[in-house]
Amino acid sequence: MLGTLKSLPARIPGRARTAPPPSVLIILSQAPFDGDATWNALRLASTLLDQKSPVRIFVMNDAIDVIRKGAVPEGAEFDLQAMLRDLLPRGGRIKICTTCINRCGIGQGEVIPEAIMATMADLAAWITGSDRVVVF
Repeated sequence: MLGTLKSLPARIPGRARTAPPPSVLIILSQAPFDGDATWNALRLASTLLDQKSPVRIFVMNDAIDVIRKGAVPEGAEFDLQAMLRDLLPRGGRIKICTTCINRCGIGQGEVIPEAIMATMADLAAWITGSDRVVVF
C-alpha cells in the first residue's frame, strides 16, 4: 500500500513528479583564445542556466588565461571574461586550479577578482557531485 501511495502523484494527470534538471560541471582546459572551445563552453553554460540546471565551471591547464586580468587579445571577437563573469549572478559557480595559476606564474593581483582558487580535491568533489561532466 505504501508503494501505491508514493506513486499516486505520478498517476494523477497533471501531478506527475518532475525530476530536477541535472547538475553540470564544465571543465575548461584548452587555451581560451585559440579557437572556439571556450566560447562554446560558456555559451553552453549560459543555456544550461537558462534551463535551470546548476552549472559549475572548473578552469585549469591552458584555459587559465581566461581569468588573467587583461588577457583579452586586442580585436578579439568575444570577451570571454565578460561571458564568464555574467554566469555568476545567474547562479553559475567558478573555481580555478591553484596549481595551474602557480605553474603559469600568475600572481595574486593578476586574476579577475571573481576567481576562487581550488585544488584537485575540489575538482574531485565537483566531479562526484555532478550529474554530467563536460570537458572543453
